[in-house]
Amino acid sequence: MRTLSITSIALAAASLLAGCTKEKPVITETTGPVANVRVAIAKAGAHRATEEVIGTVRPKLSATVEAKVSGRIEQMRAVPGKLVKAGDLLAQLDMREIQARVEQTKAALQQADRDLTRFKTLLEQKTVTQSEYDAVEARQRIAKAGLTEMETLLDHARVVAPFDGIITRKLADVGDLAAPGKPLCEIEKPGEWRLEADVPEALIDRVQVGAKMPVQVASLTNELEGVVSEIAPSSDPISRTFLVKFDLPSVPGLRAGQFGRVAVPVGESSVLRVPASAVIQRGQLEIAFVVAGQRAQLRLVKTGKRFGSELEIVSGIADGEQVVADGVAQLRDGQPVEVKP
Repeated sequence: MRTLSITSIALAAASLLAGCTKEKPVITETTGPVANVRVAIAKAGAHRATEEVIGTVRPKLSATVEAKVSGRIEQMRAVPGKLVKAGDLLAQLDMREIQARVEQTKAALQQADRDLTRFKTLLEQKTVTQSEYDAVEARQRIAKAGLTEMETLLDHARVVAPFDGIITRKLADVGDLAAPGKPLCEIEKPGEWRLEADVPEALIDRVQVGAKMPVQVASLTNELEGVVSEIAPSSDPISRTFLVKFDLPSVPGLRAGQFGRVAVPVGESSVLRVPASAVIQRGQLEIAFVVAGQRAQLRLVKTGKRFGSELEIVSGIADGEQVVADGVAQLRDGQPVEVKP
């Protein structure tokens, strides 16, 4: 009787447990509402492999302005940021000494002109010889050339802008002594830019004049098209690189001195791409979802380079798989999905 009683209690407990299980089923992560998703097919396509080379944005036309003669600076009109036209005065030098020499040469030329006129009359009267007349005529030409030289030096006292541009640096001020070889200011022509990059000798055969290559400037979001305009004929013996200049389009935001990268082609490779919106970051992990059997399947992926709105997938997704392209952050592994048309 005691054994029968224990057996009855055990059977009753089992029945009660079974009944509870039927009334409240266990919910797993793979169940949940059906999510409407948009998918994209992961496709592997040919991609031109490139090697990035760093460079610096510089103006196509720039100049360091200096005086052609020595003199103390009386006026300095070059101000950084100032727009100037070709021929505008940048600096005025004190040229009183040269002005005095101009007056001397003018007086000498006037005397030479009078002597030449007198000797011409004497030559017609056969009073002087032809050689004497020729000597006076030579002195007159020397005096005229001397006056031209002094007037040219006097004109050099006005330091003017060589072209339309903007002053970028002022290197001297009023009271400083200007002299040939001593910079007064720097000027550049805005709106025309190029990227100057040192290309390693291992890549120089991939660069040709006229070739178009993608250029990325750090401060700009859009990629620019650079055209190779100049290639140095010899390499730097220390760095083993060649200076290459890439002409850039005129776009807002470009400034001299900016950092840029140019992608030099080195060959072709197959790259698997998916929309950038298909990959999200969770901690240190990159995840994406693929659609398999009407459910979202979580994948740990490794990404490579970005190509506009697409990302390179190095591992985690196979070619031809359906990848969830939006709403990835709200999905769970195993959740039922319905693909939007």
